[in-house]
Amino acid sequence: MRYDFLVETYASERVKVLSVWSEFRDSDLEFRPNPSDPRGRSVHEQMVHQCVSEDFWLRTMLGVDVNAPPLPSPETRTNFIQRYAEDSAKRLEVFKSRDEAWWESDTTFFDVRRSVAWVMTRRIAHTAHHRGQQMAMLRMLARDLHSNYGPTADTGGLMQQHAATIYAYRGVDELLLDLPAGAHKAPLPGGQGKPVTERPAAK
Repeated sequence: MRYDFLVETYASERVKVLSVWSEFRDSDLEFRPNPSDPRGRSVHEQMVHQCVSEDFWLRTMLGVDVNAPPLPSPETRTNFIQRYAEDSAKRLEVFKSRDEAWWESDTTFFDVRRSVAWVMTRRIAHTAHHRGQQMAMLRMLARDLHSNYGPTADTGGLMQQHAATIYAYRGVDELLLDLPAGAHKAPLPGGQGKPVTERPAAK
């Protein structure tokens, strides 16, 4: 099926969201980029937005309804991870069952008509955009970062120097079993003295 790549991308994107959320600590939920500026979402608000936004887009635009409240109660880090893991797994099964005609059919995207495949592509980009903001917030909190797409400063530096890609967990099941403490993530080697950007600051 020509749209398998979208199904596979959604499958990996949901794992990336959960992996980033697992890097935060419970005490981080109310952290925001600038404490005095509410325009930058807190970690808590980012998790709410991911759950509410994805539920709205996929339920109203694509007709994919998991028949569950989009937000956990209470709104703790562990509960957000479990809620999104469960709901996104159900959505993934729906996407796997759809044929090419469904992916190519038109739907309403806010006030315009677009194909289901187009909307799904935009949804994936929207999720990646917010996940990038959350990874920047982890750096503001001085946290180590496992791989999300490839190497990081904590997995050995730059791809050009053959730094390793090290995911925090081998999959969602392992991540969920490690809640709430997250004590069994894959170990990180650090930068090992190698440059971690293409323009390292002069010493």
